[in-house]
Amino acid sequence: MVFKETKLELKDGREALFRSPCEADAAEMLHFITKACGETEFLLRSPEEWASFSLEKEKSFVNEINHDQNQLMILCIVNEKIAGNCQISFRAGMKECHRASVAIALLQEYWNLGIGTRMFEEMIQIARKRDGVRQIEIDFIEGNSRERSLYEKMGFRITGVKPDAIRMKDGTFVNEYMMLKRL
Repeated sequence: MVFKETKLELKDGREALFRSPCEADAAEMLHFITKACGETEFLLRSPEEWASFSLEKEKSFVNEINHDQNQLMILCIVNEKIAGNCQISFRAGMKECHRASVAIALLQEYWNLGIGTRMFEEMIQIARKRDGVRQIEIDFIEGNSRERSLYEKMGFRITGVKPDAIRMKDGTFVNEYMMLKRL
């Protein structure tokens, strides 16, 4: 799916643009996600893991997501650079089509500017417009209190825990928590 471009004013007065990615964004998207994964240990991949992703693979991913009616990605652009992204994926099949899952990443320099909240508002609106969708799901890694606070602010509640689901770089294991928002 493709997102209709939207402008917003950030808390610091700068303008941001929300839009779908395009092939021309592929190189910057790889740079963005590698940098974001290096800024926090709470994303599911490490920066090193992104080294194996080619520009062609990222371009293919962008095309797939823009043409898939069960997925939507939004980039947040500030000063012509990717500041963050979010994605919603709708489940297919009769038994799961009432569910959607979301993911979000934001560079540290753009934290606390209202981008995460606005991204979630967009994802929630998109899910509400989709026939039959009754709940949105997201997971977070134990210790990520910033993310948990944002999700709770947006109406998500913890529904379960996957013990020792994530192995951190130092070898320790932490829990992954599942959250859900009913629409």
